This record gives sequence, structure tokens and C-alpha cells, in this order.
Amino acid sequence: MKSPKWFIHPMWIFILSIAALGTSLFLYIYWYMEASVGLRALVERFNLDRTQVMASETWMVVMILSVLVGVILLGIFSIFVYSQKTLQLYRLQNNFINNFTHELKTPVTSLRLYLETFTKHHLPRSDQLKYIQFMIADVSRLTENINRILNLAKIESKSYTSEFIEADLPNTINSVLTNNRHLFQNSRIVLHAVAEPLPAYRINPSLFEMLLMNLLTNAQKYNESKQPRVDIRFEANRRNLTIRFEDNGIGLEKNEIRKIFRKFYQTGSINNMSAKGSGLGLHLVQTVAGIHKWKVNAQSRGSGKGSIFSLVLPRSQTVVVSAG
Repeated sequence: MKSPKWFIHPMWIFILSIAALGTSLFLYIYWYMEASVGLRALVERFNLDRTQVMASETWMVVMILSVLVGVILLGIFSIFVYSQKTLQLYRLQNNFINNFTHELKTPVTSLRLYLETFTKHHLPRSDQLKYIQFMIADVSRLTENINRILNLAKIESKSYTSEFIEADLPNTINSVLTNNRHLFQNSRIVLHAVAEPLPAYRINPSLFEMLLMNLLTNAQKYNESKQPRVDIRFEANRRNLTIRFEDNGIGLEKNEIRKIFRKFYQTGSINNMSAKGSGLGLHLVQTVAGIHKWKVNAQSRGSGKGSIFSLVLPRSQTVVVSAG
């Protein structure tokens, strides 16, 4: 696709429009001031009634026209910003489609190759089991990507289950880890003990599990260590409860920390076709946190030094559990 010529680029059109309107306003005021000087000279020369020749409403007209020009400038600027955001979203979506197609095509191609091997060759039982494990891994990869798309569609259409329950967060997280231990066999996930008993919080179980799984699978995927590790810690103060997920992964650059929660955004340039994943995982995390009225933020000491994702839960959301 050819890039547009410089003189029809939105940036140049915007600059020229602003310059034209600004110049028009300046010339209008300048010419009006010149005309006013001439009228004053005419009034003084012929002893005319000053109030009739130079009505006070004239300045009101100038002011109103100036306001209107300002509104037009603001409108042009708003349209420009919106068009730039739309263009950026289009590029991100296009990049997402290309990457997601690759994410789907690769395991499907791999599955087909293994199945053709089974049909054409008589394999020992050990080789069969090895290939079957590879196919299971490919199916899991396909399932993960498809589930992210379906989960995003459910959340954005507000069709998710709206039921919230009172839950003990450490026990809930431990239950999620236990039920999905097969997905993290090559990783070390440590749920650190809580220093003091925590009150219950109201959560949507399915959405909370989705949030946890996206954080943990991201820590596993974006990791070049021999054994990916995630440490989960609870830090409580008077105002908030913070759940920290600290990994030993590839880390984040400072200029990417604010971008990683955007829909379709992937680490690196938006034109980097070798980027991993679909660019939806952390967007889902932020969306689910927002539904619970929590905050999520990211920290990193730099590339190759791991990342820390923190969930901040207000103490005002705690549920008082009666004894007995």
C-alpha cells in the first residue's frame, strides 16, 4: 500500500486549516481596527454623532465572531485527534488480525503434520505418546486464543454472569492454581502466605479466574528463563489491599508500560509481525479489574529484569463476615 502524498496527509491538512483560520481571524481584527481608525477620523472631521457611526454593538459582533472561529478551531482539532486515534486503532487491529491468524494457523498446521505422520507411518508407542503430547499442547494453544476472543466478546457485550459472591482471595487464588496446575507444569508459581487474616471481597468467580489466568499465562509466555517463576504476594494497608504478581520474565521498557493494557497492543512496534500473542490478555485484565472497581498497574526495572503487575483493591469493598 502506497503512503499518501505529503500534501494530502491529515497532519498537513490540519496544520493548513488551523493556519488559514488563524490568519483569517487576525486579518479580520486588523482590518476592523484600521477601519475604526478611519471612522474616528471621519467623525472628528465632520462633527458627526459618534454613537451613531460607531455603535457599541460592533465590538459585540467582533467578540461573537472570534468565539465562533475559536469553536471552529476546537472542532477541527477534535476531528483531527479522533481521526488519528481511529487510524491508530485500524493499524492495531490490522496487526492483531495478522498475528492472530498466525497464532491460529501455526498449531493447526502442526496438528495436521502430526496426524499425517500417524496415518503414513507405524510408530512405536513412545513416539506416539510424544507426538500426542505435542498435539495436546497445540490444542491448548488454540483453546487459549479462542477463549480470549470469546471472553472479550462476552465482556464488551455485557453478557457475562453478573453474579458476585463473597470470597476469600488467597483461597480462591490457590484453588485456581490447583485446578490449572497442568498448564503450569514447567513454571514455578509461589503463593506467599498472608501476614494477617484478610476480609472477604465480592468477586465474580469466572471473571476473577479469567484475570488470574491471563496474568499467569502472560508471565509464562513472555519469559526466557529456564523456569518461569511468579511470586504472588498480598500487601495490606488502611486504604487498599494490593495483590502483586512478580515474574522473572523479559520485562518492560518504560515507554511501553502505559500502552500494554490497550486493546490489540503487543510489546514492540505495532508493525512487528514477530510479536507474540493476540494483544488481548492484559486488556482483559484491565477490563475485568474495572468491572470489579479495582485498579491494575505494571512496573518493571527494564528489559530482561522481570515485571510486577499489581491489583489494587479498595478496603471499602471488604465484606464484614460475622463470627460463628
